[in-house]
Amino acid sequence: MQTLKKDSSVLIVEVKFSTNQEQRRRKLKPIKMKSEDNFQEMQILEQNLQNLLLQKQAFQMELVETQSALKEIKKSNDDVFKLIGQLMIKTEKKKIIDELENKNKILELRIKNLEKQEVFLTDKLEKIREEIMKQREK
Repeated sequence: MQTLKKDSSVLIVEVKFSTNQEQRRRKLKPIKMKSEDNFQEMQILEQNLQNLLLQKQAFQMELVETQSALKEIKKSNDDVFKLIGQLMIKTEKKKIIDELENKNKILELRIKNLEKQEVFLTDKLEKIREEIMKQREK
């Protein structure tokens, strides 16, 4: 109050200063919120990528097992048996080979699909990381 009585220019300067601070706060809030949103999105993408890699690994293991079984069956001259639940049933060799080749193709397609998703998620993750780094530099 005393500054108001002594000099009115001081009051004007104080008001302008506080309005400038408020404007800066308003500008910073969206940046912080955007940064937090990007950070959360980055964490979600990292989790998705981790899950995707686990799925890919499981399919790759299954593919290796299928290819190994297919190789052994083709080498074999003996009878071929198939496990169905707890039962082992004699099956035609050609039928089993067809089933395993089909399974092999399906697994390869799934792995290719997962690899495409992996590239997409990795690219998106890198863009978000770059955005976060740019925001931190400001």
